[in-house]
Amino acid sequence: MGMSTALRLAKGVLNGFDAFFGDFENMTLGAQVRFEKADWHCVHSVMSKRLALYKNKVQEVSGIVKDVAGDTIADHTLWQRAKVEYATLVNTHKNYEIAQTFFNSVYCFIFGHEKIRDVHAFVVAPEEPSQTPSEDEIVIHYDGLSGLDVMLERVLSDAAFNLPYEDLLRDVAQISGVVREHLVPRLGREDALKIDVLESLFYRNKAAYLVARISGNGIVLPFILPVLNNEEGALFVDTVIFSQESASIIFSFTRSYFMVETSIPSQYVAFLKSIMPHKEIFELYSALGFGKHAKTEFYRGAVNQTLASDDRYKLAPGIKGMVMLVFTRPDAKYVYKVIKDKFTPPKNMTRDEVKQKYFLVKRWDRAGRMADTQEFSNLAFDRRRFSDELIDELYKEVPSLVEERGNALILKHCYVERKMVPLNLYLRDATDEQVVNVMDEYGNAIKQLAAANIFPGDMLLKNFGVTRHGRVVFYDYDEIQPLTECNFREIPEPQTLEQEMASTPWYDVGPNDIFPEEFRLFFSGNRRARAAFDARHANLYQASFWKKLQAEIRRGEVADVFPYRRRYRFPRKMSAA
Repeated sequence: MGMSTALRLAKGVLNGFDAFFGDFENMTLGAQVRFEKADWHCVHSVMSKRLALYKNKVQEVSGIVKDVAGDTIADHTLWQRAKVEYATLVNTHKNYEIAQTFFNSVYCFIFGHEKIRDVHAFVVAPEEPSQTPSEDEIVIHYDGLSGLDVMLERVLSDAAFNLPYEDLLRDVAQISGVVREHLVPRLGREDALKIDVLESLFYRNKAAYLVARISGNGIVLPFILPVLNNEEGALFVDTVIFSQESASIIFSFTRSYFMVETSIPSQYVAFLKSIMPHKEIFELYSALGFGKHAKTEFYRGAVNQTLASDDRYKLAPGIKGMVMLVFTRPDAKYVYKVIKDKFTPPKNMTRDEVKQKYFLVKRWDRAGRMADTQEFSNLAFDRRRFSDELIDELYKEVPSLVEERGNALILKHCYVERKMVPLNLYLRDATDEQVVNVMDEYGNAIKQLAAANIFPGDMLLKNFGVTRHGRVVFYDYDEIQPLTECNFREIPEPQTLEQEMASTPWYDVGPNDIFPEEFRLFFSGNRRARAAFDARHANLYQASFWKKLQAEIRRGEVADVFPYRRRYRFPRKMSAA
């Protein structure tokens, strides 16, 4: 007896998902070799290819299911039956939740992100299977019965690198020194300590991270060891991370995704949640490179949070953007950004050009200084939850992207981004000490972006935000460009009185010409901020500083960017042994 069209469609989608996941794993498997070879350019190249993998596979599978369904492909009744068949097929699948997201992606591709209902796709969170994999499958357990140093040496040795440690005894001594000073007073006796280590290492940029938790006295803390390559054939442990806040920064929304070998990502997400309970599930899936499923988890969480809240959506505080209309709820952790139909002069780009900038950021090394975004099409809201002011502004600035159907207000395109305090607003109420710290952060953000070959373009204070950790992050991408495409110049000395008194530049200015001396204008009216910045980052006003960075990038140098303070790094003196 023949197979129904709905079942064949469901099987075609599931086969496509399994093929995607296999390719995803294969790209990830090479992370250790790339790290040990210190092939940093290949690291970024493979990451970019892996990011494109999902979309390419969805397009490929969409073509296959069109062949399977023929003229009935647009029949929603068929998709309703196919969803039921698919739910049965993935009921015992070890990655059922990501597989369901893949089904949604194919559905959305076929229907152009319209008529997304739970009867046709997996909109509502599914019930968890009755049996979930044990954590013991992915965790290696260590105890301190033989002594702290012995336990730590076993942890490092079991990491199974193909390169030796530069000085294993030194690294063990430095880690144990931190544990004895900072953790033993909280966790109790050394011989009662336990360390649970994820079997797979986390690779990102120029580092490998051994991710674990340490426990004792009923207390559980993160225990993360960043391992670096000295590029001379040996490895070393750079520091130890043991606070939830520091661990959260390593897994921040401002950083690139990890390469980590995991056949069941949900197990790793559960472990990470145990050491960073304040991290949301979607953030952890995103950190592992499963961006589309992260989007699914975000949407489900946002719906639940909205239902539990009485707050209304309002325009976000701060200076209105020239390119984006931004709104949020006071109790929400995120903002919604919509590209305006017409930009405020002097902005003269197109909506497609802005979207390309956001697409570029998604695939770039964000260096811990650019916020990740979730992109949505046809995102539905309860129109009754919108303030009158926001409704008026939407119809004024983005009428082409707004549609109303009964109580539903649909935005045809928008981005969702972590909410931060705009830097210009943060400075208004900051103490002198906070001004010094945040302006140092602002300068560091610009320099680290530059080292990653990113020039922010418009560096106004309002285009940067301050996170809950006090870090400064860039979030306005409409003018970013590769640093190597910029032409940094010094302002020529005027030769005549007329030139000196001219209100506009008397010299030629090319489209990519940038004059760093003019950066001082970003602090107009804020003397405290200007003084704090000049004391630490005055070299950003010099064209020579930027040209030096460009030369380093063109020589193929990849800068070190650490997701922790440099002062926490271990010294690298060789041990006496």
